[in-house]
Amino acid sequence: MKQASSFEKVAARCWNLLNEGKPFTPIFTIGTMLLFNLTNLWDAKLYLSFLFTLPLLVIYYLYDFPLFLRNYLWIPLVVYILLFQTVSVPLLFLAIGLYFFFTVFFWGTLYYHLRIGTSWLNFTRFWKLVLKNSDSTSGNAQEQLPKFLLILSVWNYFYVVDTDIFVNHWTLWALFYGFVLLFAFILHRYLFDWKPEPYQTFTRDTTNEPTVATSDKVVVIVVDGMRKERFEEANTPFLDELRKSGTEYVQMETVYPARTVVCFSSMFTGTYPFEHGIKSNMVWKLGLKVESIFDALRKVGKKGRLLGIAHLVDSMGDDVDTVTAVMHKDEADRNIMERAKEIMLEKDPDLFVVQLIGTDQIGHSRGVLYDEYIEKIEEADNLIEEFVMWLKDHGKMENTTLVICADHGQADGIGGHGHLDEGERFVPFFMTGPSIEAGKVIREKRSLVSLAPTISYLLGAPFPSHSRGPVLTEALKQQKGDDHQ
Repeated sequence: MKQASSFEKVAARCWNLLNEGKPFTPIFTIGTMLLFNLTNLWDAKLYLSFLFTLPLLVIYYLYDFPLFLRNYLWIPLVVYILLFQTVSVPLLFLAIGLYFFFTVFFWGTLYYHLRIGTSWLNFTRFWKLVLKNSDSTSGNAQEQLPKFLLILSVWNYFYVVDTDIFVNHWTLWALFYGFVLLFAFILHRYLFDWKPEPYQTFTRDTTNEPTVATSDKVVVIVVDGMRKERFEEANTPFLDELRKSGTEYVQMETVYPARTVVCFSSMFTGTYPFEHGIKSNMVWKLGLKVESIFDALRKVGKKGRLLGIAHLVDSMGDDVDTVTAVMHKDEADRNIMERAKEIMLEKDPDLFVVQLIGTDQIGHSRGVLYDEYIEKIEEADNLIEEFVMWLKDHGKMENTTLVICADHGQADGIGGHGHLDEGERFVPFFMTGPSIEAGKVIREKRSLVSLAPTISYLLGAPFPSHSRGPVLTEALKQQKGDDHQ
């Protein structure tokens, strides 16, 4: 199994500048305006007029208008047109054309063909996915279009009008910027109410840290991007049997924003983005700000490994064994599982986390409401069964707790995840093993931040320094001497 090269790690970070919605907006706006004005690139006024777009760029960076809030983004554009009545139709048509060329053909067709082998005809479906997408990425047409159309219009206004016209209307412009800021604030203050409530206390304040281990090993298999109701529809006999033999949490909630690196960081620190510092897949400052479960295990002489894509190195560094994400969609998860076997033989970690990426990849490239997505979930079922049987054959399952979960679900469109749209928020989650109650179903809401402290409890390690998630004690067989505060 080929590891992610240094080039791939850098390329993944560069791609996030175009993939993540917040950096994409200014990059795309600047590129479009310069392309439209190729013959005027040496005109200083072109760049000075850009300064007047900065208030909008700041507002749209601070407020990303998730889910239905994006519908309100057209209002500032309409207000601008009514007030200033200066619009360059050729510029806006160029921007729209470039946007759909980038998302549908460059990203949805060329990129996915080169990376995971999708068909050259993927654009015939991808355009529909872009129009439906609610993800916090550049592929969210309903969010990106009104943003860059307004910013380009403002930039072009200050570039083409005489300075005297602006001087005569500076009060009106100040009121316009103030309106956009107040508008964004009010919408997010009073309508943005679906973010999960964080736990206010630390794990150590409610549960005594364990002094002994109840499991020799913990193996966590994360099926990246597995949407819960689509999992229920799939034919997954092995995973269904694991659910029955252990404890299932039917309302296990992911974190906000539901991006892969954010979710993994929360799952394995036990806390939230405001504390561990990873707030999107675009990681500006590498590394976590708090301890991870891997740090906690080292305190008691135990070791953990995470096998995953290059993005995860940005938060968890050397605790990650990387796999390349540049491989055919039908080979990715099998190659990951083969590499997982090698790591178990070579390093024999006490905690082993494996990220399967095939389901997430197909959701992004082909959508989650099609048969291909179900097929990837069923493929994951077969591969997990094969891996667990291999672990048993090599004596690795005698006193091992097995956790199966997703880091987030996926919404309609291009498998969107981030804003907690329908299909994203609640994820499959179940545990099985000698230390786990059999045939138990927990229906109360729980959070993925409970994974790290529960692993600590099972392996007899201290809780990560800022862990807030409660230990999932309902799933644990009560041991003699158990002491919960």
